[in-house]
Amino acid sequence: MGSSFSSLFLVTCNTSSVPPQGETGLGDLPESVVASVVAHLNPQQICRFAALNRAFRAASSADFVWESKLPQNYHSLISRIFNDTHNNNKFPFNLCKKDIYATLSRPNSIDGDTKKVWLHKGTGKLCMLISFNSLSITGIDDRRYWSRVPTDESRFHRVAYLQQIWWFEADGEVEFPFPPGTYTLSFRLQLGRSSKRFGRRVCNCDQIHGWDRKPVRFQLSTSDGQEAISECYLTTRGTWNLYRVGSFVVEDSKVPIKVKFSMMQIDCTHTKGGLSVDSVLIAPC
Repeated sequence: MGSSFSSLFLVTCNTSSVPPQGETGLGDLPESVVASVVAHLNPQQICRFAALNRAFRAASSADFVWESKLPQNYHSLISRIFNDTHNNNKFPFNLCKKDIYATLSRPNSIDGDTKKVWLHKGTGKLCMLISFNSLSITGIDDRRYWSRVPTDESRFHRVAYLQQIWWFEADGEVEFPFPPGTYTLSFRLQLGRSSKRFGRRVCNCDQIHGWDRKPVRFQLSTSDGQEAISECYLTTRGTWNLYRVGSFVVEDSKVPIKVKFSMMQIDCTHTKGGLSVDSVLIAPC
């Protein structure tokens, strides 16, 4: 429905931006009527629609239009994100709903910049990225095993790189007022250590070993009893990949849900190494 409305208005305005004298055009429609139509579009279509003329721009900024695109519990999201004790950013008062949507659509840091939360600009659904710094990783502070590598390939500007270890395990948890919906949780990993050389990306794969002998076991569980388990071998070298753990469903946004997750390869008959760990992504299905 949204695409047909958008196409109709674009075609009409492009063929005749100014109606002949004595005739009426779409720009003469009451603002409330136009706003009712705009409410059926997705956020990106609304922004394109608003660029057609002044009347459409005003209608596209109506509070009820953008409130329908915000999550049901957006007040809880604002409180959790901007009242965070580690966050110096304060939510500005007296914003219209369009500006609230725009503010929540930007990656907002919480929990000491170990997590980033934002609304997908096209759908209004919530996404979260959790840094490796928020995880409990075996031996992470021992430089014999791990190093923290600066990079522009991570939103957190740093990844953890594993040289070699016998027992590999990474655990994390997050408690957050996720809006209702189904979410997928994935680990963002890379076999190899990437860097820049003479301005070009290179990836050192010399230390990669052990990941093809036993699969990595991924798990998640939620405070309301949901569980998911998956296993896979890590084989793709030199590129960042999302390794899916599983999905969970949020039905009641009034109560924050706690999600625990982990990945492990704890067969101590062999070492494993050459792995870069960036983050954990929680995104709507």
